[in-house]
Amino acid sequence: MAEVAARLVVTLAAPLDRGRDAAGAPRLLRRSGKRLLVQRGDAELVAVAPDTTRPGPVGPRPVGPDTTGADFEDAAVIRFPAPWPSRYGACAVAPDGDLAVFAGVHALRAVDPAGEVRWEIRHGCWDDACHTLHATYDEYASDHSHGYADRGSAVFSADGTLVWAHIRGPLAATGPDPGAQDEWLVVDAADGRVLGRVDAETAALGSEHVPHPDPARMGLCVGEGQDGVPMLWGRWDGQRLSVERFCDDERILMAVSPSGDRFLTVTHYEETLAVHRTEDGSVFCELDAQDGVPRHPEADPDDLDADVALWDYTGGFLDEETVVAGTSERDGEYGEQRHWLVSADAAGMRVSARITYPFPVSGGATALGDGTWYTVPETGDALHVWSR
Repeated sequence: MAEVAARLVVTLAAPLDRGRDAAGAPRLLRRSGKRLLVQRGDAELVAVAPDTTRPGPVGPRPVGPDTTGADFEDAAVIRFPAPWPSRYGACAVAPDGDLAVFAGVHALRAVDPAGEVRWEIRHGCWDDACHTLHATYDEYASDHSHGYADRGSAVFSADGTLVWAHIRGPLAATGPDPGAQDEWLVVDAADGRVLGRVDAETAALGSEHVPHPDPARMGLCVGEGQDGVPMLWGRWDGQRLSVERFCDDERILMAVSPSGDRFLTVTHYEETLAVHRTEDGSVFCELDAQDGVPRHPEADPDDLDADVALWDYTGGFLDEETVVAGTSERDGEYGEQRHWLVSADAAGMRVSARITYPFPVSGGATALGDGTWYTVPETGDALHVWSR
């Protein structure tokens, strides 16, 4: 099989210390051509505009002798005080980095870098055993079950004017309801007004939004455990939120193409990768892992399970007709973790090359839609950006 060498564009040090700050791994977001390096800790959410960093030695957390780095002395570093610890929900940052939204157990809260609450939308509690419309985090901070509650998500539209949020209803204005249901909201990012609201018809354990380049459109993937993975596509026309449900609750939404005309999915059990038409959700082309990915070279010859590869849940579009995808989760059982370039055009979907790296990488590959992708080492203290 052909190989393509990955070129290291830059290594960005994580702005938070995972051990000291109880921080998650860093993520790199790209919205409307702008990039933000984002990392959530228990006490704060940090966003860095990496395009403003200057090349040079990485500061307090080195990323390895064979990589180039960037520190943040000259970068726009934005810090948002967190209203509750990270295990109590998700978060999102506006493309301009001037506002963060925390999607928690009981509320959506928009916070500016000074820590001021711009707006808040209270909603039903994500703990199924609780039917309280909480007013503050302190009401359940010491309760064990709330720390392991289900969760929704929120994200800014591509232009930052809207917040799309998947919540556990009802809104506080309508009062407590033992039969609460998941709702999908479109919110004015400036003042928190709920512009559109629909019954999501889901029973989420968790969810994730996948932004579309059109601010009026959004993808939502909802995890319901063994019951499936509902995929919702929303459209906001300025007055009404309309929703379509694609893929029979069997595919996980991974990414949207740069034009927005296509989206990428993987089946619930990771066997099949597919590119779909955004217009109606129909499959444009698809590829089974066992048909495109060779057996791991380090696997025991007698291990028949090694004949079956599985796709990662992360990946994405490098351009309209090229996808980067990984088999790293399954590969880790045998040795080196692998990533692949996959062509997706009128001729079908096929693995065109294995990606080779100048040093070992771990985990999945996340594409940014501009010909680059990134990986995060197991230590979570850096982020490597790559191109072909």
